[in-house]
Amino acid sequence: MPRPLSLLGSTGSIGTQALDIVRQHANMLEVEALAAGGSNVNLLLDQAEEFKPRVIALASGDEHAVAQAMKERGIDAELLVGPDAVSQAAGMLDSDGVVLNGITGGVGLEPTLAALESGATLALANKESLVVGAPLVRAALQRPGQVVPVDSEHSAIAQCLASGKHEKGLTSQKITGKSEVAHLVLTASGGPFRGKTRADLHDITPQQALNHPTWDMGPVVTINSSTLMNKGLELIEANVLFDIDPQDIQAVVHPQSIVHSMVTFRDGATIVQASPPDMHLPIALSLSWPDRWDDIEAPVEWSNPSSWDFEPVDNETFPALNLARHAVASSPTHPAVMNAANEVCVDAFIKQRLPYLAIVDTVAKVVNEHEGVREPALEDILAVQNWAVRRTRELIGGSAR
Repeated sequence: MPRPLSLLGSTGSIGTQALDIVRQHANMLEVEALAAGGSNVNLLLDQAEEFKPRVIALASGDEHAVAQAMKERGIDAELLVGPDAVSQAAGMLDSDGVVLNGITGGVGLEPTLAALESGATLALANKESLVVGAPLVRAALQRPGQVVPVDSEHSAIAQCLASGKHEKGLTSQKITGKSEVAHLVLTASGGPFRGKTRADLHDITPQQALNHPTWDMGPVVTINSSTLMNKGLELIEANVLFDIDPQDIQAVVHPQSIVHSMVTFRDGATIVQASPPDMHLPIALSLSWPDRWDDIEAPVEWSNPSSWDFEPVDNETFPALNLARHAVASSPTHPAVMNAANEVCVDAFIKQRLPYLAIVDTVAKVVNEHEGVREPALEDILAVQNWAVRRTRELIGGSAR
């Protein structure tokens, strides 16, 4: 029988590509719920017409208008609208199902917790869930291996780790024996400003920062990629997923984006995962893990000459990675503060209210002001995020153009 799927963030980049996989493997997956923020209701209803879910969930919107549009289109589904709607959709499956959380931002935490508490497998693209709420995610986990990463870097690491013995972390498959891992290597494209110095970045515009050379992503992720904040968030995500010390998680710039990440083992061997820069493969693998489906994308072509470049990260120009390491070392809530402050700063930069270099500088100020909570509950995490948002807006008020 097809595996039940609840797709969160169905109208976004991850969600629309996940539905490509459903079309390709309709005999393997059955869409039970589609959930979205509410900014593209027409697309959501188009998806509902095609995939016929039992539930449609919207974080915000005009419930009456959406219900009327569903009636006119002949869509027979339960409609949920409101701040808890997406979490309800996330928690509706059981251990036979899979929930793909493709939401962007810290708002993805509560749906992540709902999915884990239901017992469903969680295919996690929302890295902020782990950055913001790692203690809560660990507590909500129902079984080893319940979380399967969707990010191409963490999917690559999970695949590489299958080459050795590694028994720790959220993705553990109960492999026995001592971990053989020496360190993880996250690859970064370098974004549009690879090779630039800090002096070169003073007058960067949103249009320049949104011009990514390799990946087609949403605006927040694209800006984060340009500052390498995305890699900082991924470092924290890798720390939580695989229980590897942040000091043993390295990053390297790889502009071709063919090698998605690597694992170096204690004997000196490094295992790499390579595939074209396309998200369909890690999305499909998250839905089928530990199995692989046929013909998800074309493999690397070896009959033509090619070369792959690897360069060290310029931590002086791009300090986000070291800031992430500092946040993890400081307290369980420092990463949540870092993420919340960054979301505010990126929004301000896109609206041309904050200079480009001030994004990470402002985030660092907020992180350094935070005192930390050692054993946070959900209300503590929400409170520190709210504080970070307020404090960041105060600082931006003095940094506006």
